[in-house]
Amino acid sequence: MKNTFITVLSFLSISAFGQQRHIELSDIWATGTFFPTTVSGFINMNDGKSYCVQETDEDGYSVINQYKYVSGDLVKEVVNAKDVFRGKKIPFSSYAFSADQSIVLLYHSSQQIYRHSSRGDYVVIDLKGNAELGKGQGVRYPTLNSQGTKLAFVKENNLYVHDLEKDQQKEITKDGALNQIINGAVDWVYEEEFGMSRGFEWNEDGSKLAYYKFNETQVKEWQMTQYGDLYPERYKFKYPKAGEVNSVVEVYVADASKGKSKKLELGSENDQYLPRIKWTKNPNVLSIQRLNRLQNKWELLLATDTEITQSLEETSPYYVDITDDIYFLKDSKHMIVSSESDGYKHLYFHKVDGPRIYQITKGDWDIDEVLGIDEQNEKIYYTSTEVSPTERHIFRVNFQGKNKQRLSTESGWHTAQFSKDFSLALHHFTALDAPHHYTVKNAQWETVRVLEANEDFVERTANFITSKPEFGVLDVNGVSLNYWMIKPANFNDTTKYALLMHVYGGPGSQTVKNEFSWSNYYWHQMLANTNNIIVVSVDNRGTGGRGAEFKKMTYQQLGKYETEDQVAAAQWMGKLSFIDSTRIGIWGWSYGGYMSSLALAKGNNVFKMAIAVAPVTNWRYYDNIYTERYMGLPQENGAGYDDNSPINFVNDIRGKYLIIHGTGDDNVHFQNSVMMVDQLIKNNIPFDSEFYPNKNHGIYGGYTRLHLYTKMTNFIEENL
Repeated sequence: MKNTFITVLSFLSISAFGQQRHIELSDIWATGTFFPTTVSGFINMNDGKSYCVQETDEDGYSVINQYKYVSGDLVKEVVNAKDVFRGKKIPFSSYAFSADQSIVLLYHSSQQIYRHSSRGDYVVIDLKGNAELGKGQGVRYPTLNSQGTKLAFVKENNLYVHDLEKDQQKEITKDGALNQIINGAVDWVYEEEFGMSRGFEWNEDGSKLAYYKFNETQVKEWQMTQYGDLYPERYKFKYPKAGEVNSVVEVYVADASKGKSKKLELGSENDQYLPRIKWTKNPNVLSIQRLNRLQNKWELLLATDTEITQSLEETSPYYVDITDDIYFLKDSKHMIVSSESDGYKHLYFHKVDGPRIYQITKGDWDIDEVLGIDEQNEKIYYTSTEVSPTERHIFRVNFQGKNKQRLSTESGWHTAQFSKDFSLALHHFTALDAPHHYTVKNAQWETVRVLEANEDFVERTANFITSKPEFGVLDVNGVSLNYWMIKPANFNDTTKYALLMHVYGGPGSQTVKNEFSWSNYYWHQMLANTNNIIVVSVDNRGTGGRGAEFKKMTYQQLGKYETEDQVAAAQWMGKLSFIDSTRIGIWGWSYGGYMSSLALAKGNNVFKMAIAVAPVTNWRYYDNIYTERYMGLPQENGAGYDDNSPINFVNDIRGKYLIIHGTGDDNVHFQNSVMMVDQLIKNNIPFDSEFYPNKNHGIYGGYTRLHLYTKMTNFIEENL
């Protein structure tokens, strides 16, 4: 591995001799030039001194290798696909160990279903006996119990348990049916908006399974046409739009050995959400998060075979976000929970049965992620926005909220995974203009080894003309907003440049982050340095990293304040001496496409052009969990829905407009663009459009992205 200092010298020497060239679209979307190396499949081993990663050996086979943290020496090759699949080059999609790490589950040949779900095959290996314990095909979410004696999975909407000691499979449920009953998984809208897919959880001793049952019989169906054959096929799935009927969701607990299930009696209210189930350290107590339909009341329930009790409750005049930060401590009496109840996301120390004991972290900043809880030494490791909303830094604090230490130093985006005893960590760092950098840190946060510095990536990309992004703050509409700006490398402050704004702007999101942002970053660099366009992104009100009030102030009127901020930010930029205020454009994808469409209409005296990729054009067309969380029910807030849906403002569009969509988008339906185009035509408003057959919300595969970004680049060149 090359020394980073040598890499820097290489970069300087290339720059000095003028051997750099402009970025081309094919560099970004065809050759993979701007894809750095990442560390995948990282799992800490129980010895606290080593870890496993998923790699490819010199013959091209998937392998799981175990390495020592400090020296980097190979301990052993744990598993090789060559042995498992008898010489076939079948890659592992993922892997998992039993608690004692003597048994490994290999998931392979997976195929994506929706954003978080897949279907594939599994095989379980006993590493001590070097024997295959069982396998299965065409299943979802194969998951070991901690003892490695049983494995649960979902197939054709039913939940199964595979007894690995007997190599026998038991059907836990039998009533699963497509678009009717789902056992052990979740429906489309839960998966998309609650960020989950597996609908079952093993308890601590591996004897019980808690699982969801979704009855989506009354949910209306959405149909997508799949083109290709002589007669196109129709793909149907249940998709509840704003204000429409939801699935009825129930929670059951099954005896993993006997297969018998018992329904938990959670009350007669069915128009609610149960977005998380998680076992406590007590193998007989299950925690359940519950939200009302409007999502402004959140509860943490504790369930046993005989009773349901409320542990915590939180309400909001806006909405309450669910949390994955519920950590049940080993004493079975206490837990650490995150909450925004004081206006910022912080950690609190609770009794499991509910009473809050004290607040652990405090300040006008948000906890972003809990990285680990060292119970033996009573320390919590987390990332937060304390240094800046545009960065994430690693901190350590004790259970009492004392002796807080900031561990990370470099400006940028930090996270880490800790060894079992917290004596070592894999530290991961990036910045907007710096690729993934992995180092091993000790307890004093000293670097003991560089695992991956991406020197090859740095050397490779040094051959291209790029410029240093600038971060700043602008004041508009009575608030300060963060932004980044990319200027041409040969920037001249006496020249008037066109301006392209990149927007997302949705609730809790951020585009203004000092974090590596992959291909879009290099496209923006290309636009700046090949096309002499200054590229800017501004985080409007409603975005994340700045507390609950800043994030939630857009409640019931999505798009209003966000658009006002983007228009005002464009006007602010237009007053800079080097910006041509007559040549300002905006582009975005998904919520960003919604924003760019609305900005072109409501800011028609500011924006000359807009590109909208996969935009929501009418909030009535989008799913209910997301839309109602921020807008309430359309039956109760019709004006909020209509006053900020781009489809109702096509007559205000004056600039050039390009709308793009994939016809197979299961998330933001193609309907949004079709109906927007219909209104444009009815009102004789000129526009450009592009559609991608059978492509989903991501619009990718083969040369699709190259074609897409070529279209957008040409549109920008022609209209800015």
